[in-house]
Amino acid sequence: MFIPGRRALLLGAISLIPAFAIAQSEETSPIRIGVSGPFTGGSSPMGESMRNGIRIAVEEINNIGGLNGRKIELVERDDQANPELGAKIAEELARMKVVATVGIVNTGVGLASIDAYQKAKVPLLIAVSTGTSLTRKYAPPAAPENYIFRISPTLDLEAKVVVAELKRKGAQKVAILADTTAYGDAGLKAFQEQAKGAGVEVSGEERFKIGDQDMTAQVKNAKATGAQALVVWGIGPELAAIARNKEALGWKAPMLGSWTFSMRNFIDGSGKAGEGALMPQTFIQDMGSSSKNSFLLAYKRTFKTDRIPSPMSAAQGYDGMHLLYLALRQANSTEGTKIKDALENLKSRYQGVITSYNKPFSKEDHDAITQNMLIMGVVTNGRVDYAYADDQKRGALLRMKAQ
Repeated sequence: MFIPGRRALLLGAISLIPAFAIAQSEETSPIRIGVSGPFTGGSSPMGESMRNGIRIAVEEINNIGGLNGRKIELVERDDQANPELGAKIAEELARMKVVATVGIVNTGVGLASIDAYQKAKVPLLIAVSTGTSLTRKYAPPAAPENYIFRISPTLDLEAKVVVAELKRKGAQKVAILADTTAYGDAGLKAFQEQAKGAGVEVSGEERFKIGDQDMTAQVKNAKATGAQALVVWGIGPELAAIARNKEALGWKAPMLGSWTFSMRNFIDGSGKAGEGALMPQTFIQDMGSSSKNSFLLAYKRTFKTDRIPSPMSAAQGYDGMHLLYLALRQANSTEGTKIKDALENLKSRYQGVITSYNKPFSKEDHDAITQNMLIMGVVTNGRVDYAYADDQKRGALLRMKAQ
């Protein structure tokens, strides 16, 4: 027998099924995090190392149950160090509604990508790129909210540390070679500003393109200026070629540069010509603190090698992912605005492999790394070591963010 009330009850129950299924699905579905970087091409040592660091962090997070029982799932995209492709990837990840992205290696890619993340209110944690403007474009008062964060040093900090090292060595007259990318442009400008402020004369400026294999002419011009040191700003195999050109010319002046001197494609490509090259670092691959030791052992266990193509990139990717996890846990939400707010006021202190993070970000400051965290590395015996024993003794706990 047909009962009208029963039909209404049945229809009501059926209408609840989709909503219940969606809610249940959201409670158990993975939390999707974007990963964007160059996994092929000349910048791939940085991109691959960064991704490996992120993967290790995600494995650790998922092994303890993820976030409220939901596992982290990475959505990885290869930007090939191409700004146009990087911009398309940023738009794609934003459309996919990833809750956040960790990545960005090349400054040019970053400049092309940040607008999409900002517009979509998807937090971006820059793990490798040092382009100073990336975290400042939307900083107050330029915009009411800023969704761009960084776990790597800025070019300004790098340049300041390099100039301080030149002063320490007594070099008052230096030449600089920079590549013609956005990274090279920004590095050249930052170095010029820091050198001028410190009273160091820039006696010569030379440029080179990505893919150039012989910079003998530029190195010869730099040497002819009477420079007491050579500063190089670039990425990848070109740096190794410059070191070999310098050695072939018999120029004994010290060579300093950006943190990218620590990459395996420079160390292996330059051979003995790269010995003694100096660069700022956030992380040097040694069995120091317990957190660093644990990370390096995990890397070796996971990827069956202890030769990290770019150790600094791996460490920054690892720490960045763990900081994002803490923000997700604190926000108890996958909503971009709430994650951003949590990052700006992290209540949990995190002992990372780079440093001890205690409120690494604020509403006004989205850069986690301060100058006191940078140390000087030197290429020696085919690896990067501490340039000064005192840096090794300080340890991560003594390199907390300067307030």
